[in-house]
Amino acid sequence: MGCFIIILISESVMATSAKKTTTAKASKPSKEKSNANGIKRDAKGYNSVKKFEGRQYTGMQVGRSHHWDYDQGDWKETKITPDLWEINYEVIKRRKGHAPEGSGVPIGTEYHWYILSHQNAKKLNANDYSTEMHGLKFKLAHKRADKEKWNLSGTTQRKHLIAFLKEMIEQLENGSVPLEFEYGGKKYKGEGVPVPDTCDEDVCFQLDVELNDQALGIIRCAKSGWKMDGIEQELVETIGNEIFAFYE
Repeated sequence: MGCFIIILISESVMATSAKKTTTAKASKPSKEKSNANGIKRDAKGYNSVKKFEGRQYTGMQVGRSHHWDYDQGDWKETKITPDLWEINYEVIKRRKGHAPEGSGVPIGTEYHWYILSHQNAKKLNANDYSTEMHGLKFKLAHKRADKEKWNLSGTTQRKHLIAFLKEMIEQLENGSVPLEFEYGGKKYKGEGVPVPDTCDEDVCFQLDVELNDQALGIIRCAKSGWKMDGIEQELVETIGNEIFAFYE
């Protein structure tokens, strides 16, 4: 069973001790390198000013990843229409490993994300389902630990969300990459929908892949080749080759 779900999330950075934290003042990058996607890499770390497609930003480097463990969370859902459900989810997430010393935002910082995601669920018995999610999360706003207000008003957040959803709709309607191939004795047919802001001169480096009517997740062109989470690498490379062939 697959369903396309949209979630609004507010997230707080919480303390587990009373230890004070500080962040380094942002500064202009003194040295930059580019990866295979043309993304600027800055040697000064998390809090320095970086560039992505002409825009300046601070924080985690574009192209890098987080890996989290979620505690036993509380998911509640209420059926609104035959196909629409209201959901509420609360949980503590914990980093796999440890954050680099001196990196990250101060404790108490909050984020507001908008999540656009596939959720695939499979019934295992009368009371249990396996479930997986893959998709996108888009930052609408943040609130600094020493501030009372979010950095953007609710009206501005809504405008940014509308623009993001319009771009997604345009990609869904007009920008998909057709996929059709045989792998492991099985025929596959579907499409890849480009992820907003990941295209350069009409060539896209991240796509949301659907094959044989099932959502598989996002394929991305990394420095070491095509990557997908939870999919065997040979199949990932086959999908990537189809995408390359389309753009040739």
